[in-house]
Amino acid sequence: MKRLAASIAAFALMAGVPASLLQAQSAQGLLKSGNVYHAAVCPGPVGPETARCHARIVTDDKGKPIERDAGPNVTPSGLKPADLRAAYNITGQGSSTTTVAIVDAYGYTNAESDLATYRSTFGLPACTTGNGCFAKYNQAGVKGSYPRQNNGWAQETALDLDMVSAMCPGCKIILVEANSASFADLAAAVNTAASLGARVISNSYGGGESGSQAYESAYDHIGVAVTVSSGDNGYGVQFPASSPHVIAVGGTSLKRNTSARGWGETAWSGAGSGCSTIYSKPSWQLDGGCAMRMEADVSAVADPATGVAVYGPGNGGKPAWLVFGGTSVAAPLIGGIYGVNGAAVNYGSDPYAHTGALYDVTSGSNGSCGGTYFCTARAGYDGPTGLGTPNGITAF
Repeated sequence: MKRLAASIAAFALMAGVPASLLQAQSAQGLLKSGNVYHAAVCPGPVGPETARCHARIVTDDKGKPIERDAGPNVTPSGLKPADLRAAYNITGQGSSTTTVAIVDAYGYTNAESDLATYRSTFGLPACTTGNGCFAKYNQAGVKGSYPRQNNGWAQETALDLDMVSAMCPGCKIILVEANSASFADLAAAVNTAASLGARVISNSYGGGESGSQAYESAYDHIGVAVTVSSGDNGYGVQFPASSPHVIAVGGTSLKRNTSARGWGETAWSGAGSGCSTIYSKPSWQLDGGCAMRMEADVSAVADPATGVAVYGPGNGGKPAWLVFGGTSVAAPLIGGIYGVNGAAVNYGSDPYAHTGALYDVTSGSNGSCGGTYFCTARAGYDGPTGLGTPNGITAF
């Protein structure tokens, strides 16, 4: 068993997984960030042309998710909408003229009711099918015939719905459920989201670049902000974040401090980043060291140790308050901010034209890359955090 663990560790190091993550692994496959244990809700590895979601759930030291039942005297753990809006200087509410779509795999039976609990707990306006704010579709665009539920992906979906709600409580939300986690089904769901009029499409999943070219066109929608999480396993490129037509979203650790802002950020060790081996560099990306598409563009909180409060399916399926991290937090959070702005976008170029409206993240690393900006935060652009994190909506 020790020999096997050593072999796995050696392989992971060659793949660019941070040593800081490896040394925190337990026999249950857990990771530890500071004093916080966490685990993937969509375990890998996945097969070719298949994605896994990038949510990580906070657990105890045995790997059991830490859950709190909803109740009148229950205070959810994790960062709340007011915290996130303060940290990123978001004051607008967004408008019902803007639709944010969330694309995930498999079904989520209680999506609307769980979302209602999250929003009512934090004083956000109701978002229901009855008032026209919320709608759920299958990947063909039908309100029915939904795919079977997968608890891990349902947890991912709860996280996505809650983060969009936190940042853009005035936006309409549509959920498009792909039949499976295959690139083909997820791409079909993204195209459906665009056809339904989404101005923003949030995607919190990824897989290997090999074979992805057949599906890349699904993420190319003129005037639509397509946000994609960069990964949750450290340095390394994933698709669809490596598409030149999306906004690739990296991750940070977000903590309160005594600065004028009141918050500080470092690169999260689990965020994905790197130089694509397939996709060309878009004209607006000028980092210099990577001749191809570089990941990420911007970032937001992702460290489970500074995780966010979410209401969704517990480990047994019963709804509960949970705490999540992963760049699955960051992608819908950034998507919600694009929703507050509400303007048409030119793929991922807008942040590059408004770097003064971002908080630069200058420390931290997500792996081993010879000390380069591919995996090491620095002043200006770097792989794990991109150009930085939101300071208002101007860059979006």
